[in-house]
Amino acid sequence: MGGLHLRELQKSEKWEVAYICDISETCRAEARALAPSARIVSDESEIFNDPQVDAVGLYTLADSRLDQIARAFASGKHVIAEKPISDSISNEWHAVELAEHTDRLSTVNLYLRNSWYHKTIRDFIHSGEIGDLAIIRVCHLTPGLAPGEGHEYEGPSFHDCGMHYVDIARWYAGAEYKTMNSQAVRMWNYKDPWFLQAHGTFDNGIMFDITQGHVYG
Repeated sequence: MGGLHLRELQKSEKWEVAYICDISETCRAEARALAPSARIVSDESEIFNDPQVDAVGLYTLADSRLDQIARAFASGKHVIAEKPISDSISNEWHAVELAEHTDRLSTVNLYLRNSWYHKTIRDFIHSGEIGDLAIIRVCHLTPGLAPGEGHEYEGPSFHDCGMHYVDIARWYAGAEYKTMNSQAVRMWNYKDPWFLQAHGTFDNGIMFDITQGHVYG
């Protein structure tokens, strides 16, 4: 994800990529080729300690993210983070509290509400041609990843990729969640659920049904 963000930042005149940090020499070599004008480092402290850096992008695995968010805010920097914002619910609430007690801006990569097709769908719903919105059904079964293939620190599928669909369902409803029931299945004897269905209601009475899993690969 860091590489994808880098390409987008380089397309915009609003951004200057000053640093890229990675603990892997292989990745640092790739970064030098992709961003020759940036300073490539292995110690993230160099970035946090540089007062000329206005914002940091955090694309590490989730078990590193809370500490990096805290260091960014402490050094007065804005934050662009990947999701999930940490590796556990308690650590995520801690990250939220940190964001609420700083004047720095922070954002998490929940991109679906910025996608043209979701805006087109919502505009069509708001046109009234099909009546009032009553039920939201989202089904996303991500291919390719089984337990042990890259998501160990991101948590189970609903905690990781599922956050996109929790967010977009709320965006469509224009309300907060009121009730939720869910069931999940552990697959391949893995410790965390790898397929989950959740359903319930929003404060305004709209119903939802979200299915998420990493089960096709």
